[in-house]
Amino acid sequence: MTQPGQDARFFQRGKIEEFRAELQAAETKDKKFTKRRTALKKIVANITMGNDMSALFTDVVQCLGIPSLEIKKMVYLFLTSYGRSKPDQLHLVIPNFLQDCNDRNPLIRALAIRTMSYIPLPLVMDNLSENLRHCLKDRDPYVRKTAAICVAKLYAADPRRAEKAGFVELLRDLLLDSNATVVANAVAALSEIGDRQDGVIFKLSLPVANKLLTALGESSEWGQIYILDSLLRYVPEKNEDAEIMAERIIVQLQHANSAVVLTTIKILLYLMNYMGNRQLIDTCCKKMGPPLVALLSSGPEVQYVALRNILLIIQRRSSVLRNDVRVFFCKYNDPIYVKLAKLEIMYRLARSENASEVLAELQEYATEVDVDFVRKAVRSIGRLAIKVESAANNCIQVLLELIDNKVSYVVQEAIIVTRDIFRRYPGQYEGIIPKLCEHIDQLDEPEAKAAIIWIIGQFANRIDNADELVDDLLYTFLEESVEVQLALLTATVKLFLYKSKVDRTKELVHKVLKWATEEVDNPDLRDRGFMYWRLLAINPTVAGEIVLSEKPPITTDSDRMDRGALDQLLLHTGTLGSIYHKNPETFIRNATARALTDSPALNAHSRAVLIPVHRAPLPDQPISIPGPGPTEPAADLIGSTSEAPPQPQLETKTELPEPPEDEEGAKEDEGSANEDEDEAPAAGAPKDPYSNLDGAFGSYLADQPRPMGGNDDDILF
Repeated sequence: MTQPGQDARFFQRGKIEEFRAELQAAETKDKKFTKRRTALKKIVANITMGNDMSALFTDVVQCLGIPSLEIKKMVYLFLTSYGRSKPDQLHLVIPNFLQDCNDRNPLIRALAIRTMSYIPLPLVMDNLSENLRHCLKDRDPYVRKTAAICVAKLYAADPRRAEKAGFVELLRDLLLDSNATVVANAVAALSEIGDRQDGVIFKLSLPVANKLLTALGESSEWGQIYILDSLLRYVPEKNEDAEIMAERIIVQLQHANSAVVLTTIKILLYLMNYMGNRQLIDTCCKKMGPPLVALLSSGPEVQYVALRNILLIIQRRSSVLRNDVRVFFCKYNDPIYVKLAKLEIMYRLARSENASEVLAELQEYATEVDVDFVRKAVRSIGRLAIKVESAANNCIQVLLELIDNKVSYVVQEAIIVTRDIFRRYPGQYEGIIPKLCEHIDQLDEPEAKAAIIWIIGQFANRIDNADELVDDLLYTFLEESVEVQLALLTATVKLFLYKSKVDRTKELVHKVLKWATEEVDNPDLRDRGFMYWRLLAINPTVAGEIVLSEKPPITTDSDRMDRGALDQLLLHTGTLGSIYHKNPETFIRNATARALTDSPALNAHSRAVLIPVHRAPLPDQPISIPGPGPTEPAADLIGSTSEAPPQPQLETKTELPEPPEDEEGAKEDEGSANEDEDEAPAAGAPKDPYSNLDGAFGSYLADQPRPMGGNDDDILF
């Protein structure tokens, strides 16, 4: 055996001719196979570096007969890389595959069956099936656990072959194996098959779930993750079943591996939906807190993953970290993405008991150097005032102190959140409006400008020089962004309604309405201008009742995620979906959706927000196309001389309707869509298989205009 680090000398680019010459020269006077081993190491090193070594296929394959495990590993690695690209030469390898599958050494048997599963070609698959069946029942657990993974690869290559050969049932039998590693690999394979859109549905019964929990303690870290994750496929029928299972897995929260901890938390959160013992639920929540806090002592990347998961967990189970807000105070050397994640969690955990220390921490953050972090801190102060009413006075004082510092971006963020505070507590803090108006000249961001304009318009009856302020802001009306223009238009109309007898306000409202309706291209702004103009022209009193109507106070309810979506997202704890806060099926192709399953044990609150998930339906019959089909490569390679079966004719179940010519036609086609699905095609259909291509996409016809029907008003939804 070579010492670690000595193989670095093999990572040098070489030529195909040199490697071929080395392999041929090694055939003589190489009793211990040292020269061939050296040549193969150079070839594997070049494959690792990205060099194409496929031209050496025949030369490398000849080394398979050498009775050396190390050489066989390198040759099989070569076959894994280039086996797919050399289908015409694979017949040279099949005898060696079959011989190694029956070798006395379990490592060689497992190596052969694993390499065959990596080459999803018909010739290899035909020879793999029977050998894989024997390996699944092999006496050695190493071979069985390798064969379990090979079943998943076979299913990915040819699902129907794997199902007909009964490999899924053999995998199910492996769940009861005496070896924990075999059980874990069988679970991993079944989970991968069950996650496919066209795969079998993988569900666990209570006896099998208990058997998996028995194997949990003897499994490796990754085996524990697979077994724990598979428990999501078990649906408790009784509250007691979920409670007993939670008590059995809660010990895994003490594991050193962060992935095991997060997966355990995911299963506990899942089982809580089926538990009836409130005291046990509270106990589980308390025990989940310390492991989550321990994850924050890891590196910044693990911290960020933990923080994003914590943000989801505390929205669903706020008692998990209710008293640990100090843990999320930012450190000076935290990366910005960790600081922003901690800031959000601090706001979520804030309540009247800890609002003062959270506010003090946020005030300190507002004087930091990082602009994005400071902006988020100032905005969090405003959100804290809206969320905790007892802390609103202190938050206002802190915001005024920050405004006195006259830092441009701090002032702008403070004015934005102050507008929301006015909405939350009407009639309480309007006394600070003069202070805000002193800093109008510092505002250069659209959102900040729109906020101060809203304040001026909303409280124009309390601001003596409101008309002067609006007049100054209107100087740049045509150059402002649409957000600011909309705010200026509404504020000017409010000013006119408050002070309709003042000539200056009449001039201002006439000027801004004329600009909005004649000199602006934005349709939203123009439509609002026409609406205000007609309201004021027809009945100013009604216009005042509409525009100056009492605004509903804002709340923090919009900060909360929908309960049903949250329950669904928590089933992906510890995965990429929990970092993006999106279900994987929205950003991963062919990902399978997860959701809680209804059962007698599911509590009423979870059932009320249950989101059903339906698997994509499979076609009833295989789709066939007329004409000569492709030649089966398996038949050519094996040398079969049997005649090919006659190709079936194309059978179409659905005849797509012609495009509607008017609104009535559109309604008729929409109403009879279900009836048309069962009609047979008309006689004399065109023989050209592409003649009906324009109808392949339903009502979206190629290059043909379609009038909008009466039922198309909701097309945007």
